[in-house]
Amino acid sequence: MSAISGIFNLNGEAVSPVLLRRMTDTIAHRGPDGEGFYTDSFIGLGHRRLAIIDLSPAAHQPMATKSNQFVITYNGALYNFLQLRAELAALGHEFSSQSDAEVALYAYKQWGEKCLDRLNGHFAFAIWDKTRQTLFLARDRYGVKPFYYTLVGPHFIFASEQKAILTHPEVKREIDLEGLLEYFTFQNIFTDRTLLKGIRLFPPGSYAFLPLSPISHQLRTTRYWDFNFQEPATPAPRQEYIEELDRLFRQAVNRQLVSNVELGIYLSGGMDSGSITAIAARRLPYIKTFTCGFDLHSASGLELGFDEREKAEYMSYLFKTEHYEMVLKAGDMERILPKLAWHLEEPRVGQSYPNYYAAQLASKFVKVVLSGGGGDELFGGYPWRYYQAVDPTDTFEQYVDKYYLYWQRLVDNRHLKQIFAPVWSDVKHVWTRDIFRNVFKKHEHRLKTAEDYINHSLNFEARTFLHGLLVVDDKLSMAHGLETRVPFLDNDLVDFAMRCPVACKLNNRQEVVRINENESDKLQKYFERTRDGKQILRDVMQRYIPDKVTQAVKQGFTAPDASWFKGDSIDFVKRTLLHRHARIYQFMDRPSVEKLIQEHLDGRQNRRLLIWSFLNLEEWLKQYT
Repeated sequence: MSAISGIFNLNGEAVSPVLLRRMTDTIAHRGPDGEGFYTDSFIGLGHRRLAIIDLSPAAHQPMATKSNQFVITYNGALYNFLQLRAELAALGHEFSSQSDAEVALYAYKQWGEKCLDRLNGHFAFAIWDKTRQTLFLARDRYGVKPFYYTLVGPHFIFASEQKAILTHPEVKREIDLEGLLEYFTFQNIFTDRTLLKGIRLFPPGSYAFLPLSPISHQLRTTRYWDFNFQEPATPAPRQEYIEELDRLFRQAVNRQLVSNVELGIYLSGGMDSGSITAIAARRLPYIKTFTCGFDLHSASGLELGFDEREKAEYMSYLFKTEHYEMVLKAGDMERILPKLAWHLEEPRVGQSYPNYYAAQLASKFVKVVLSGGGGDELFGGYPWRYYQAVDPTDTFEQYVDKYYLYWQRLVDNRHLKQIFAPVWSDVKHVWTRDIFRNVFKKHEHRLKTAEDYINHSLNFEARTFLHGLLVVDDKLSMAHGLETRVPFLDNDLVDFAMRCPVACKLNNRQEVVRINENESDKLQKYFERTRDGKQILRDVMQRYIPDKVTQAVKQGFTAPDASWFKGDSIDFVKRTLLHRHARIYQFMDRPSVEKLIQEHLDGRQNRRLLIWSFLNLEEWLKQYT
């Protein structure tokens, strides 16, 4: 894993090496083990190295083929690189290092863009073809590794993070109001927008060619892979799915243990991370594990159960890991917000500051950490969401309407105009229902059964919610020079999950249980009533971890913020958001926002997600505009 950056002047103007270095230095935290630069007139590629595989100077980047026709700057990890290396060597390619980056380089030389179908891993890279004077850009299937870009006049500028792009003198800092409206509808950004006008996030599972041309000032991306959950035409017996999932899960974890440095695991005490730990501990005795818990002295209600340290300690005991813990208090959120906003670059899914601290803890001991991310999205971990729109009598558009109403997580359509009154004339043409609808653009086949509806919802969440989580996890781990790996997003395991019948994942496909996403006890309420979600995963994982873990109530990695915002952190919330010079009111109506905040502080409504988003945006505005 590393950081990449680059400048491609499409008008033939020479790239400034000083500017390229400044861009790359801005994201040095992602790659503390070295730097490298390649410039050739109008093209410049930068790299910061986090040495994980092949620690020698031979793996230095940017890296060129022996003929110097192709040059790569690469951020990622290929878990099948040894097999690809052997295949490429048999085809006559000679390697100078043991790195996976060189394998990606020669895979492109051999197969062109078709190489992407062969890569099992997480990556974002750019390859310069000197002969054709064309830049090739690609991002992994799921969007684990970020890739930002902008086109300003004849200048194409890209990097692993937006802050590197902002160092270019031609890039202006102007807020994207349409992106802001999108975020405050979904607490996420579903399109390729960011909160900075003109800076885009390269789509997952896509590639692009950009030739040297003074008129080609537009990037056209091509999708080479997409999620496609659907029912098999002829389902196999359930036991066959159980045995295949067992095999693929063990294979995925073992694949991602490849490293020349020490690895660790985020151990939450839940089923997904516990199962990864169980498999990894067989190969790596006394592997290090890391848990963040929460001080609950001022918590109330169901938030009193948010601390998972006891369960994590039990798992550590079972698998003999070297275990480390950290306890977060309300003040930890307050003090870390400036750093968090700088590294996160824009608000995204969830209240992410616990992830920052978890990565900080792990980075003190290891350079690579395995995460349980993706298990919920692949195997149906949020049934109360999918069932919101299950009605086989509905048309496709009726399904979209129902699901869209549910996914207005922060501000619904009834209040958008009022909240954004100061800028409404600039965004009144935006209809967030259209943004939501476009996620389904290539998957509009007829809905006949409850399973069809649920598979549509699984497709939607994998493309939006999971992608948002991955962007957050990458930023906050790489803030500490830490590589996060996600075994559940192994290609073979994902392909299996997409063709695994819904009946293997969920029990109550005809039952709609209404759950409010703002309710702090939503997971317990739902699971106690239904015992539903991730059924096949529970069946497999009980082979490795105790029943009291596989059959436990799902617990997200969430702090007791609903209590803290109206308790320990109430002064911080008031000082930040009710201040007469608060910047959010450049874009939002003060009386409307203050009313919403006060409803939470008075205990009348749980608006923890919205208050967190206000806090995050306020700090972001200070740093990025």
